[in-house]
Amino acid sequence: MRTKAIATTLGLYLLLQAASAPAANLIIGRATVVDGDTIEIRGQRIHLHGIDAPEIGQRCQDAEGKPFRCGQKAANALDYRISGSTVYCEPLDTDRYGRTIGRCRALAEDLSAWMTGLGWALAYRQYSMDYAPAEELARRRKAGMWAGTFTKPWDWRRSN
Repeated sequence: MRTKAIATTLGLYLLLQAASAPAANLIIGRATVVDGDTIEIRGQRIHLHGIDAPEIGQRCQDAEGKPFRCGQKAANALDYRISGSTVYCEPLDTDRYGRTIGRCRALAEDLSAWMTGLGWALAYRQYSMDYAPAEELARRRKAGMWAGTFTKPWDWRRSN
């Protein structure tokens, strides 16, 4: 029953994508995780639209003030979500590092919204406000990084 629901949802998603963007532009395939906001499909790096996750080497503090590898936790969360799934990315732009910026989905779920809603990524408001509501929800729920303290990924990169 679950397989049929997934297939129906995926079919609807593909139909909607075909109506909103030429199918030839979609990047489709099994993805590997580079970090909490970047995946790779068939050798093409894709940064998830509208979010910024902690870097792999970044540490945060939990509710008791103990350090933990939040960058690795974010990457693991994304890997768990896409594991075994086909990922569909709609290219939106290219960043200064040559990566594709894409709105990506697995099982019809927006990966940027999922990561932000779990508190493992922040809305990258400098580029988009799309995920600000998901970030606010995660903050209120003290989910992911919000359970303790952390340095915003863009500030961490600047100082490291």
